[in-house]
Amino acid sequence: MADNDYDPAGSTQMFRAFVDETPAPQAPGSVTTYGNSGGGSNRTGMIAIGAVLALVVIAGVIWLAVK
Repeated sequence: MADNDYDPAGSTQMFRAFVDETPAPQAPGSVTTYGNSGGGSNRTGMIAIGAVLALVVIAGVIWLAVK
């Protein structure tokens, strides 16, 4: 028999309570389960590598054009 007393707002409230929780402070060097705690250092590194790669490609094109 189906449960006719299902309240979808109850699960929504529980989800909002879960999302609104702030993660507990972590000790330095500990592993966290809330994603990248480095503040985007991985993205910054990828941008730097991309910029260096773009400069190498541009320098190669200029070198081939002058040669």
